[in-house]
Amino acid sequence: MKILKQIFDFYLNSSIHVALSCYALVRVTFHVFHIQYNEPMALFVFFGTIVGYNFVKYDALVRVQQKPIGNQLKIIAVLSFVSLILVGYYFFHLKRITQIVSVGIFAITALYTLPFFPNRKNARNWAGVKIYIVALCWVGASLVLPYINAEVPFTPNFFIKCIQRFVLVFVLILVFEILDLANDDPHLKTVPQTIGVKRTKILGFSLMVPFWIVGILSFTLHDLIINLIMVIMLMLFILFANTNRSKYYTSFWVESVPIFWWLMMIFL
Repeated sequence: MKILKQIFDFYLNSSIHVALSCYALVRVTFHVFHIQYNEPMALFVFFGTIVGYNFVKYDALVRVQQKPIGNQLKIIAVLSFVSLILVGYYFFHLKRITQIVSVGIFAITALYTLPFFPNRKNARNWAGVKIYIVALCWVGASLVLPYINAEVPFTPNFFIKCIQRFVLVFVLILVFEILDLANDDPHLKTVPQTIGVKRTKILGFSLMVPFWIVGILSFTLHDLIINLIMVIMLMLFILFANTNRSKYYTSFWVESVPIFWWLMMIFL
């Protein structure tokens, strides 16, 4: 049992699970826009998420705090290095415009992690902006990149789906911020720190309205059912979020929401 827990913790700590969630959103993008599955595009995002998230999570731990590197962190470093090589491989299978936009997303990730400006903290520590940067990166990686790589003409539906995807990620991050409230630096000015937990939950519930409306614009029964399930699921996660919850509440269950969304589109 202990070994299974160690494997599961590695699965979460190495960002494989969050990468699978981002991969699922890419598959959702293929589905909703009727784009043929593109393996290099999907795997580029999958491995890119592993590299990006591990860079963000462990850069400060190793570079700034200079803590001893344990065995698990060494394995994560090897996984990240292999993922970086695969990112480079799949990068050259993408269209030129996709490559350019992906470099822009990487630049935002680097800005989020590293302090590029003198006497300034990295963007991750800029008061009040963390949630918007993360949400924009997820929209860019999981929706914009697959869309432009497929060379599909821009339509109003594309921008509507971008809003829906942003709302989804924004709400999921709200749950993370509620659970991290006790540990977050007060200077971060996260949403719960700024308006309180109760109002943060009300904000999350309110955002479900545009998520629902955007999701049913096609007026199909399939969309109605799936988006209703998504709204209920998200509301429950918001409702039961509190600082006493286990780390698995967010790092596994909340981050599984995009995977559930993708699976519902396949099987419902």
